[in-house]
Amino acid sequence: MFQETYYEDYQIDSQRTTLGRTITEADIVLHAGQTGDFFPHHMDAEWCKTQDFKQRIVHGTLTFSVGVGLTANEINPVAMSYGYDRLRFLKPVFINDTLHTVVTISEKRDHHKRPEMGIVTEHLEVVNQHGDTVLVCDHLLFVSKKQ
Repeated sequence: MFQETYYEDYQIDSQRTTLGRTITEADIVLHAGQTGDFFPHHMDAEWCKTQDFKQRIVHGTLTFSVGVGLTANEINPVAMSYGYDRLRFLKPVFINDTLHTVVTISEKRDHHKRPEMGIVTEHLEVVNQHGDTVLVCDHLLFVSKKQ
């Protein structure tokens, strides 16, 4: 869905929650092939049985990609991604975990060089099926102001 949401339209503390997505073994294999990260933590089930979690863990970069991708159900043609800050992996994600993302508008500020633009910070919390937050980060949006 396309909806023009200008800088002035964003409200601090407003929230939205995405739909869920279950992580599969195919996701891990594909991600390993795309990134070249074949570390045994992700790929070797037998080795992982000897480690703390006793099973393979999902790549942090895959968790990030899925968590952010879930938020892409709203397209704003007057905004674009400016980057991500304060990314942290809080808990491991495993095969068959189902993730959803809670997006909270946490900050708004003027852009220092472009007065017709502002920066809106979306705080993202990626949550598993048990209600555990597994990843947090801040997504910075570069957003047009109303003319």
